[in-house]
Amino acid sequence: RLTFAEQVGSVFHRTRTGFAEHRDVHRHQALLQRHHRIQIARGVAMAGKNKKKKTSDGIVAQNRKARRDYTILETLEAGIMLTGTEVKSLRAGRASLNEAFAGEKHGEVFLFNAHIPVYEGASRIFNHEPVHDRKLLLHRKQIAHLIGAQKQKGMTLVPLKIYFNERGVAKLELALGEGKHSYDKRESVKTRDWDRQKARLLRDKG
Repeated sequence: RLTFAEQVGSVFHRTRTGFAEHRDVHRHQALLQRHHRIQIARGVAMAGKNKKKKTSDGIVAQNRKARRDYTILETLEAGIMLTGTEVKSLRAGRASLNEAFAGEKHGEVFLFNAHIPVYEGASRIFNHEPVHDRKLLLHRKQIAHLIGAQKQKGMTLVPLKIYFNERGVAKLELALGEGKHSYDKRESVKTRDWDRQKARLLRDKG
């Protein structure tokens, strides 16, 4: 049986322990709230960074010379065989189709000479080569149609743009085209300049 002094000491100890536990709980909750605020701030910062890099309609790269140099007769959507770092680089809005072209290789259709810079967030060992042959993912009937048009009709496979579709998958818009003569190119340039001028005039009036 405890004496009065021991009983008082026991109550004081429990009270002090309770206050310490209460203080620890509050300290833990404060740390959790601070961590949550930091994560939210990081998320907002990353969202803002990603928002700046996005382009209209998910477009990453366009071949701006294609419609000037070729009469586009038909277009289709093709998948692209990519590595993880290539996809990340595309999501950062980094690619070029200025010197790219498509053609047949081993009975498949490939994208040649497209430039996708290395992904800066990965080491050199795990990164990709910026320029290499990239297989296009198409159905067999599409492959036969494109290769036949190229070989039998002399048409050109023209890469138009790389973009991300609604599901976030990288795609290539590929076209069958015929090369334009010099006078056709001049007419295309005139039409393009006139369209730009009309758009500027309408914008100024509005």
